[in-house]
Amino acid sequence: MKNFLQDDIFKLVSEKADAKAQECYVIGGYVRDCLLKRVSKDIDIVVVGSGIELASAVANELGSGSSLAVFKNYGTAQVKFQDIEVEFVGARKESYQSDSRNPIVENGSLEDDQKRRDFTINALAICLNKNRFGELIDPFNGLVDLKNKIIRTPLDPSITFSDDPLRMMRAIRFAAQLEFYIEEKTFDAIAANKERIKIISKERIVDELNKMLLSKRPSIGFELLDQSGLLQLILPELYALKGVENKDGKGHKEIFKHTLAVVDNLAAHSDDLWLRWAAVFHDIAKPQTKQYDKKTGWTFHNHNFIGEKMIPGIFRRMKFPMNEKMKFVQKMVSLHMRPIALSEDEITDSAVRRLLFEAGDDIEKLMMLCEADITSKNPEKVKKYLANFKLVRQKLKDIEEKDRVRNFQPPISGELIMQTFNLQPCAQVGDLKMAIKDAILDGIIPNEYEAAYGFMLQKAKEMGIV
Repeated sequence: MKNFLQDDIFKLVSEKADAKAQECYVIGGYVRDCLLKRVSKDIDIVVVGSGIELASAVANELGSGSSLAVFKNYGTAQVKFQDIEVEFVGARKESYQSDSRNPIVENGSLEDDQKRRDFTINALAICLNKNRFGELIDPFNGLVDLKNKIIRTPLDPSITFSDDPLRMMRAIRFAAQLEFYIEEKTFDAIAANKERIKIISKERIVDELNKMLLSKRPSIGFELLDQSGLLQLILPELYALKGVENKDGKGHKEIFKHTLAVVDNLAAHSDDLWLRWAAVFHDIAKPQTKQYDKKTGWTFHNHNFIGEKMIPGIFRRMKFPMNEKMKFVQKMVSLHMRPIALSEDEITDSAVRRLLFEAGDDIEKLMMLCEADITSKNPEKVKKYLANFKLVRQKLKDIEEKDRVRNFQPPISGELIMQTFNLQPCAQVGDLKMAIKDAILDGIIPNEYEAAYGFMLQKAKEMGIV
């Protein structure tokens, strides 16, 4: 705490607050993270009085290297200095109406402000005024909860979550990020108020899901979402993966648990948010494609292709970005079975070329997803799969170096085909271009202009174009 409290920015805030005879405290997440020895650059200052006035005084002192943003409607102001952001707000008390999470705000004391905080570990405050500099104000035993790794609300959790249902998501997100335990009464209140999540915007929910998914073990958060009843309301497609069906004494593995294992496996090797979402959704279509055959047992044929088609609908409903991020997740879901098939069969150059072409620059991420998809409890089986994937990786490297297939464009363009054969845009042009591309990917001709041009002339004759 000593280094944190002696930081120049706090000294400056202290001086300006004392000059204005204002009580001021650093509060919330910064204090929590400091005590947990976690890095945090976002500082919240609560002022008994006008937070905007104190922010203005601090910004003026910092000079041209700082910026000030004032939000009069909310009574807040933000000062940015280098890579530090300091949020100033006047101490306040809040009341809520049942149809909105936006509170009715009144000026209040520090005690009022701490009461409105979501969790005891976020209600910790440290005084910055000179005569009490460094004093910890902890009316709800947040320090004890921090040491015991407990998430608990300062006031009645049912009222806390009913007033602002987003706090239910935040409780689960903090449990995942910090690997804390949600106190029983607090968790029961989440389950009791789960339907209230419907008044929260999808954008807010997704923001919490993203933070949860970026934690060290995202499965913690998804399991708590399931246990609380929120998962079924937020991501019904993921909830549908739960359960095991048995026929003739044969059962398939629980897809939900498998999915969480894949996400955790991937999280150990990549912090790419959208690759992690691809892991969440990679088997999303298995419930729709599940079939049982007495000879072969349970199958999920084409679940990767059906899953690819499901992604836009999920992204649209959840207000995920409908851009290249969605297309990337689609690609990963669609292709995630391909390297597995290569690892089980004899690896042909043609199959590798096609995978390189379709995966493009995302081939390494696809391989990471596929390796994470190995969740067998049999160590020999895992060892075998990983060894096979190693062979696939080497083959991918060799083919790419030799044939330059990744992201390639066939050396013969549609325009050249039309000029050569005096054609207008038509299906024949596309068919001929596709034939050239397939010939390169199948290794019939090299990825070179002369070979492709000769193939084009020959193929055009076969197609009756000339």
